[in-house]
Amino acid sequence: MQHLDPEALSLFALNEPMDARSADHLRSCPECSTEVAALRRAVNAVRTVPDSGGLEAPGANVWEGIHRQLGLTDAVAADPLGPARGRGATTGETGPEEQRHAGQQTGKPRSNVAWLRRPATWLAAAAAAVLITTGVVLAVNRTAVPVTLASAQLEPLDRYTATGSATVTEASDGSRTIEVQLNKTEASGYQEVWLIAPDLSRLVSLGIMNSPSGRFEVPAGLDLSGYPIVDVSDEPLDGNPAHSSVSIVRGTLSS
Repeated sequence: MQHLDPEALSLFALNEPMDARSADHLRSCPECSTEVAALRRAVNAVRTVPDSGGLEAPGANVWEGIHRQLGLTDAVAADPLGPARGRGATTGETGPEEQRHAGQQTGKPRSNVAWLRRPATWLAAAAAAVLITTGVVLAVNRTAVPVTLASAQLEPLDRYTATGSATVTEASDGSRTIEVQLNKTEASGYQEVWLIAPDLSRLVSLGIMNSPSGRFEVPAGLDLSGYPIVDVSDEPLDGNPAHSSVSIVRGTLSS
């Protein structure tokens, strides 16, 4: 299943309007719904503005980080909680004359930037940055940690002495991968990895392994219980795609 991206999750958490397709996915996907609920709790916590009278104003680097994370324009690059200039600098406030003079210099009314000095608005901007970052982390964690389905110890056959392991993992989108590792390469031709039925009557080639290790995609829909044997064969360069009947190592997958 294709999940919503971090930006969409963050917008949902902020109660922003979204397209019908995304809304339908959110209603039907427990995983995305859980993430939005967690992000929304962060929003609600930030919107509960505490008494900031005795709090120390954050440094300019805090706003710089928020400005950079949200991709804001240069028009709001200045720290909104930074010290005021002019006669009101010692108290952190500016008087009417300074406000009027500032408006004449910039060509913009002072009220255009006054909203940035409101603690609730500043905290909301910080919350948005937190949501975006958290959404990215959640998405990365969701896709970067596969689930192990089965594994096997690979033992040598015939004249070979190599040993190794095979591990099958499943990603969040349902795709499966098998990782095969050997402690050495002993093929006189080339190595090929196979999944074989218990009675050795059916087999599926996963691909060629030109080194002591390799990762291979398990075909979609293939029932591993029907092909639990992992086999690495020694294949001659004869152009024949069939198994050579010469196996280097073999092992059976178990969960």
